[in-house]
Amino acid sequence: MKWLFRLLTAAYIVTLGITVMGFLGYLGPVPEALGDGLLGLLGLPWNKLIDEDHVYAMTVRLLSPAVNMGILWLIADLLDSREE
Repeated sequence: MKWLFRLLTAAYIVTLGITVMGFLGYLGPVPEALGDGLLGLLGLPWNKLIDEDHVYAMTVRLLSPAVNMGILWLIADLLDSREE
């Protein structure tokens, strides 16, 4: 289960990098949309709880994958403790 956490962490870091490079204009306007789309997929269902026009929508979109990884880490930790 820890391997899944590591895989999602790597995907989150790469997606954040694409999003930041898109915002700074290094990759043009299209990769920005790509990074946002990937962040949206990694952050489901938490990013659907806030309206897209809300002031904090981008903050929620950036941090919602971290919430999912925290939940996955807790589940993995509980499963590892049951096996011992």
